[in-house]
Amino acid sequence: MENEQLNTIKTWLGSGSVNLFGLPFAGKDTVGIKLAEIFGGRFLSSGMILREHERENKEIRVLDKGFLVPSNDFREIVLPYLASQELVGLPLFLSSFGRWDGEQFDVLAALDDSQHVLKAVILLNVSENEIKNRWETAKNLNDRGEEERVDDRKLEVLETRISEFTKKTMPVVEFYKDQGVLIPVNAHQSREAVVMETLKKLYAFAMGHPL
Repeated sequence: MENEQLNTIKTWLGSGSVNLFGLPFAGKDTVGIKLAEIFGGRFLSSGMILREHERENKEIRVLDKGFLVPSNDFREIVLPYLASQELVGLPLFLSSFGRWDGEQFDVLAALDDSQHVLKAVILLNVSENEIKNRWETAKNLNDRGEEERVDDRKLEVLETRISEFTKKTMPVVEFYKDQGVLIPVNAHQSREAVVMETLKKLYAFAMGHPL
């Protein structure tokens, strides 16, 4: 992508935010980290924040079983990160902030308050069969870390995570679609191709939603 187009996206985004959703292994963290690198922003993963909290506080690790944490925990543990002083003035790329239907309103309010207004939502589309193939490959390669991702070890946990996304998170995605901010991206591609499609669609979206 040309620098002029990237600059257009950066100007349009400002200190705003982009929220990424998708099934486990869809590539949310990969894409989010790359976008943060390109646009000089910060990447935040709600899952990483919650796992760290569970480890430090020796709480029951519901994430390791594939279930979403209760909304109260999400609000109390994750949302305060958005107001961090070190994030002031920077664009944010968020991995699945607000996975339960209803949490999106808390996310939108917290983003507005911290001046990281939501600009777009990326949905990385990938089939369940492909997700399970990626899980099998990652498990064999052990490339997600034994300590970091205990929830990746068992197929039944992955299936629970898929079920949680379908039942609890898809209504959130539909909400953003109704709001006109959802950008679907084909995640059945190489990582480089997914990032490129995301950039192209962000540029088109920015051109259609001028400042």
